[in-house]
Amino acid sequence: MKRQTTILLALIFASITLQAQSKKELDKKSIKDICGCYEVTFNFAETFNYSKDSLYKPSHNEISSALEWAEMITDEDNTIVIQHLLQVGNPAEPMVIKHWRQDWEYENTDFYTYNANNNWKYEKKPATEVKGQWTQKVYQVDDSPRYEGSGSWVHVDNKSYWENTSDAPLPRREYTTRSDYNLTVRGNRVEITDFGWIHDQDNEKVVRETGKEDVILAKEKGYNTYVKVDDSRCAVAAKWWKDNAEKWALVRDKCDQVYARDKDLSLEEKVDNKPLYKFLFENEGYNDMAAIDGVIDSFVKK
Repeated sequence: MKRQTTILLALIFASITLQAQSKKELDKKSIKDICGCYEVTFNFAETFNYSKDSLYKPSHNEISSALEWAEMITDEDNTIVIQHLLQVGNPAEPMVIKHWRQDWEYENTDFYTYNANNNWKYEKKPATEVKGQWTQKVYQVDDSPRYEGSGSWVHVDNKSYWENTSDAPLPRREYTTRSDYNLTVRGNRVEITDFGWIHDQDNEKVVRETGKEDVILAKEKGYNTYVKVDDSRCAVAAKWWKDNAEKWALVRDKCDQVYARDKDLSLEEKVDNKPLYKFLFENEGYNDMAAIDGVIDSFVKK
């Protein structure tokens, strides 16, 4: 009887392990489906405002579109890294803009949580809290951090999606036009569809001050659609990445060294009156390890 019980338990454990492995492979397929060439439409609208200021002006609705190339630059068992590039302007002579980056890490326990005013709090979570989950780590155009959060991919009723709510800096479309709040609480849903994928957002615009309760200034809806098109349409962006990948690998390596310190992180908004991306986007001067290390170090507050 004892031998039969042992065999039964071993079979149950093997079955659970196999199911977990199959689930993980399905998760990875969904993440990889984000890669390729897309016609993307960005839609944002402020839905509710809670300001007590009678002169409060909500953000204008934002609708824009572009071609976007999503290049997979790391494909490992527990890590998938995807770099996004915008291809805009005259289709005959398009311009390429390095856009955001997303890293997906399986059962990650190291987190940098945004805490307003260019500060991130480091947190080590227990492995039991993230078991079976994937962390999406989102980075700025210069590979500095934006936000990250953990969640489980869900595959049900012919749908595959991932959801998480994370504190984040203001997006460029907001911080370039207003300064009455300093934190975005992002409700993110990534869903794979038959036409590509959707980034569905339910966001809160928050005022955060030390020693006070957060104040929700307004809520916002974001609905970004990525419609898959033939990869040949993003050939210029794909070539741009091939030509520039070595430089940005150096930038990622340096940033990874900074994040590996596993302690709270504060970054300067500007050095010599320039943000980090303006240094790194220069064609000359920041293409070797020494120059890249130096300029990134200058933005990290001691």
